[in-house]
Amino acid sequence: MGNRLSKLVTKTGDDGTTGIGQNRRVDKDSARIEAIGTVDELNSSIGMILAHELPNEISSKLEPIQHILFNLGGELAMPEYQLVKEDDLATLETWLEELNDTLPPLKEFILPKGDMQTACCHLARTICRRAERRLVTLAREESINTLGQTYLNRLSDFLFVCCRILGKSANVKEEMWASKRNTGD
Repeated sequence: MGNRLSKLVTKTGDDGTTGIGQNRRVDKDSARIEAIGTVDELNSSIGMILAHELPNEISSKLEPIQHILFNLGGELAMPEYQLVKEDDLATLETWLEELNDTLPPLKEFILPKGDMQTACCHLARTICRRAERRLVTLAREESINTLGQTYLNRLSDFLFVCCRILGKSANVKEEMWASKRNTGD
């Protein structure tokens, strides 16, 4: 494989289009590019989580997830390839179950906050949900591998469990949503 990124400034995108697989050009605000960009944003937000000191049970799983997200972005850019595999989903589901089994059950929603690593994880979780929505939008317009969409759905659950574990490891108490909080009226 040659040097894929040997020339970064090409000026070919100055007209508002970008290149994807099979030498196609698409608008930079197309549903496909929105999906790719949001998956990239999700991957970067996971990088923000990894910039913190984390329990190994979290960091050892987030790093491989970043590679899967790169595969998903590549698959979206090159629709002729299927890079996200059933095994990727099965592994994520196993990790999700293992980590969730270490936590007490929830009886109410928790507020998305905590220390910095937990808050970063909550942000990644919400970006993940947006990435999933972008894939749903794209799937209405074009044929895609729906396994990527399913992967993102599980990943948002996984990230929620990670939020809880990170908060617990930092001794941050989960604050439950109070639906009937006194607003002072």
